[in-house]
Amino acid sequence: MATTVVVVFDFDRTIIDDDSDRWVVTEMGLSQLFNELRSTLPWTSLMDRMMKELHSLGISTKDIAECLKRARLHPSIIAAIKSAHSLGCDLRIISDANQFFIEAILEHHGVLGCFSQVITNPGFVDEESRLRIVPFHDSSSSPHGCHLCPSNMCKGSVVGQIRGSFPERKKRFIYIGDGSGDYCPTLKLEKSDFVMPRKNFPLWNRICSNQTAVSAVVHQWSSGEELESILMKLIKKISAEGSVSDSSSLNSSASLEKVQFCSQHALSHTLPLD
Repeated sequence: MATTVVVVFDFDRTIIDDDSDRWVVTEMGLSQLFNELRSTLPWTSLMDRMMKELHSLGISTKDIAECLKRARLHPSIIAAIKSAHSLGCDLRIISDANQFFIEAILEHHGVLGCFSQVITNPGFVDEESRLRIVPFHDSSSSPHGCHLCPSNMCKGSVVGQIRGSFPERKKRFIYIGDGSGDYCPTLKLEKSDFVMPRKNFPLWNRICSNQTAVSAVVHQWSSGEELESILMKLIKKISAEGSVSDSSSLNSSASLEKVQFCSQHALSHTLPLD
């Protein structure tokens, strides 16, 4: 593949159909304590507090991992990850979940090795065998300064760092996400890139509200089957074009579809993908 196709996935409600943090909290019976503390702590600190509670109850990290294995991951999304990897794409995850949760789920489903990088809040087992969760970005010492993102992670900054690690004009991005935290990295995408927002989720709504702010070509998805189908067709199309410079005609057709999208309040396909 002459052009590197970088496929960036969010994790919660994108790769898995749940929020991994809330999954553990609910399955482990911590909902009441979680709700009591929700307004008193930043999210990552709150999850670290939940892990402290589990440890005090004698629940091991192995128990937590077993709980995570029950989180739902659609077979078509597993297939999409494996297929994209086999086609030579560079797969990354940028997530506001945590390393322990993500790796436990992906390893269980046999796709952890498909990803070259998982960028998320660190999760590790300390000397007391307690799972710790800490912020990816230490906002107390050096705030990232992005008003669109939570204090612990600016996904847009991460996308910029990934883009800068490749030779100029040798990569194209496909960004797949659902949440409001995925809007900042969407704004960092270029005209030759693609964004795949999950329909009727916060990222989709943000794009609907101001589509002219987004340079990338937009393709919505609702189900695991749709994600797999659209992703495979986009990879195939990029591979056939061979280089970023071949995409000028592709982008000229996108503007018409954006007008349709705004008028219909629904994301129209901006490319013929057959």
